[in-house]
This record gives sequence, structure tokens and C-alpha cells, in this order.
Amino acid sequence: MTRMPVLYLSHGAPPLADDAVWTAELARWSADLPRPEAILMVSAHWEEAPLTVGATRTVPLVYDFWGFPEHYYRVRYEAPGAPGLAEDVRRLVPGVHQDEERGLDHGAYVPLVEMFPDADIPVLQMSMPSLEPARLFEVGRSLAPLRDQGVLIVGSGFTTHNLRELSPGADASPPAWSAEFDDWTDRAVRGGDIDALLDFRAKAPAARIAHPRAEHFAPLFVALGADADAPSGRRSVVDGYWFGLAKRSFQFG
Repeated sequence: MTRMPVLYLSHGAPPLADDAVWTAELARWSADLPRPEAILMVSAHWEEAPLTVGATRTVPLVYDFWGFPEHYYRVRYEAPGAPGLAEDVRRLVPGVHQDEERGLDHGAYVPLVEMFPDADIPVLQMSMPSLEPARLFEVGRSLAPLRDQGVLIVGSGFTTHNLRELSPGADASPPAWSAEFDDWTDRAVRGGDIDALLDFRAKAPAARIAHPRAEHFAPLFVALGADADAPSGRRSVVDGYWFGLAKRSFQFG
């Protein structure tokens, strides 16, 4: 079986699904990937300790956003559940809990709709038990054997994420803080500077502005961990900005 790559992608708010450039970028990306046996999603929008896996059957999506037009709440993504993958996660990571009512949140289903629109691949979402980078890195490292079973591990966040500092317009030039953090992240990831990334609060420029909270950067650490023991090519697949926020997305392997 082909060893699957690991992804970290910037998922954006639901309206990003109306952006023709971003949706085309995700569609091209997925077309170049091997077809997964299953997908394990780690979204910025689910923090729960201890580490918890979601429903292993098809349940309603979690529309974890407010004040948007009605059509965003009518999106459906009825992918099969992945009970076998949930069992594998419990085997690899001690103390995992299960929440059979927890569906996919928008950090999971928004990119999946664009990348795997047929919704015919089993999907499991997993919580982040902490925002501590080293802890999430080790979680990712524990999950790495799943790649050899055809599982696509996806960390879904946003490379810069400060909603109070949005630029006026989807195509606006990025502010300096966003461009500097994005460039630093790109160079650190592609250069394999794991120590700097895990210490990004101290090492990255404008880290506190780019991420007032770390939840949208945190899925990157899971992805890095899942690629740590046998790194095989780290590349930036998507770049650019949306309302000044960096859409930078990476593939490992």
C-alpha cells in the first residue's frame, strides 16, 4: 500500500468556499494525491481533553459559526464513518475517548467538500487535547503508522489568523505582520526547523499578532509530528492571502 502524505491546510471561514481561486487550488491538490483509504481530520475548531475521536457513523455536521447567510447552513457532507480508524487511533494513542454524537466541524468539512466532493471516503475527526506544540507533535508522531495503512492525516487551520486585523477586501495586500509570519513559516517548514516551529511564540516574527490564540496554527504540529521519523519532502502547495490572512498550506511526503 502506498504510504500517504500528510497535509496541513488553511481552511478559512465558510465563505472561502465561494472563492474560485482557493477552491480550484484545493481541487488540483487532491487530484494529485493517492486515493486515501480513510481521512483523519484534526481541525482548529475542536479542542477537547483528553484526546477524543468523533462519530464513527454519518451524523449531522457541526455548523460552528454564526451570522452567515442561510445557504452556508445547508451544506451537507455525508461521508461514511471510520470505526476501524477510530480503533487504530485508540491503539496508537493511550487514553482516547469517543464522542459518537460529534460530527465534522467547518474546519473539516469545508476543505473536504472541495477536495473530495463525492464524500465516498471514510472520515474521522479527532480533537486537539492541548495547544502545546510539543504535545501535539508527539500525538502526530504516534499517529504516523496510519500513513502506511492508507490514511490521509490532515491538519486544518490557517497560517495566520487574527480576525480583528482583517484587511478590507479578499484580494487586499497582506499587512506586514501576516506576510512576515507567513514567510518565516514557509522557510522553517521547508527547511525542517522543527525546534523553531515548536517555539514559534519566541522565534517567529509578529507571532502574537498572527495568532492571538494558537488554535489555527496548532494542527501544523500534528502534521509535522506525523512526518517526523521519516521526512520525505516538505513543500508549500497553496500560498497567497485572503482578507490579509495567509492561506499557506503544506504537503509532507
